[in-house]
Amino acid sequence: MPDYKQLYETRLKRYVSAMRGTGKPDCVPIRPFAAEVTAVYAGMTCQDVTQDYNMAFDAILKCCRDFDWDATPANMVYVWTGFVQSAGIKYYAMPGVQIPATTGFQYIEPSDENANMREDEYDALIANPTAFLANTWLPRVTHTVKAPGEPNTFANNVSLLSGMAAMKNYFNAYGPHAGRMMNETGTPGAICGILKAPFDILADKLRGYRPLCMDMFTRPEKVIAATEALLPHLLYMAKRTSDPSKNVPVGLWMHRGCVPFLSPQQFEKFYWSSLKYIITELWKDNIQTLFYAEGEWNPNLKYIKELPENSIVYHVDKGDIFEVHRELGGKFCISGGIPNDLLAFGKPDEVRAVVKKVIEGVGQDGRYICDASAIMQDDTKIENLKAMCEAAREYGQY
Repeated sequence: MPDYKQLYETRLKRYVSAMRGTGKPDCVPIRPFAAEVTAVYAGMTCQDVTQDYNMAFDAILKCCRDFDWDATPANMVYVWTGFVQSAGIKYYAMPGVQIPATTGFQYIEPSDENANMREDEYDALIANPTAFLANTWLPRVTHTVKAPGEPNTFANNVSLLSGMAAMKNYFNAYGPHAGRMMNETGTPGAICGILKAPFDILADKLRGYRPLCMDMFTRPEKVIAATEALLPHLLYMAKRTSDPSKNVPVGLWMHRGCVPFLSPQQFEKFYWSSLKYIITELWKDNIQTLFYAEGEWNPNLKYIKELPENSIVYHVDKGDIFEVHRELGGKFCISGGIPNDLLAFGKPDEVRAVVKKVIEGVGQDGRYICDASAIMQDDTKIENLKAMCEAAREYGQY
């Protein structure tokens, strides 16, 4: 039987060494952000792992046992139907409920005229973000929660109580699950903590993307002030939920900052200042950030270079990973770069060839982590996932 404690320590050291540049690891770490593909491998559906988080945990554990992964998130199918339905959340479509059981959960953005925050409500958000979210936003994004002044209902009370109980139950389950990952498979968790860019909060959950695009022209000062108002709350949550041992980074997925959603000039004006401040403040406490650059971010690399050395792990999605390495490789660890469309539609030999090319091009200095370019969902072929991991071990030895 493997010595899982020793295996865990070996993998964690390999992973952290690559991320923080504290010395070249013995080989390229493998750290898949695997979501619904874990269900496919475990013989489950997207509905199974979304409806029952214990099934999602079991799917991850099976993958950790069967694949030689150095780290992976405890659960990338992070939306749980139990909480969504208990709290009456409107903005998720759930597998087997609103959408087919074989489809991953979806985010439902409201129509422009029904945005969860209206164009004349910036001042209320800026004055007190917590009050605005509790009193105005929450009643709009749920089926049952009532706004202040509306008649209270039994459904309102049950929704609040059951939603809180479901969230507590869900989050409390992660500690024992992380223990099983460590003790039964020798696999460290890849990330720890919650962070979003302030601009993305506005775009994803409040104004919506298209109304926010108009706001950047009609009320730019309000948009900037809103990102600044959200900043301390997001920084606080990132610190409170980060890894106490400060080994693994806080996860940061960025949705609306890349080209073509924002031009580099708009990125600098509206997106970057507040996010740069958060990442820099986290690093002052030795908390690293996983900078998950979804989409095409290469036009913004000059801004990313402003961050303190080793403060982030820069994850490559649609960008040219070799250009990223030329611009950032001496300053930050790089991860990703194995295209998801290749993993979904290519052949194992093609996957192996790309992994070899990426490792030879960006991994020779010991600051590269092998992963798909984006989260792997149910279209990833299992044989291609295996090929990526095997090729990383074969070509990633130092």
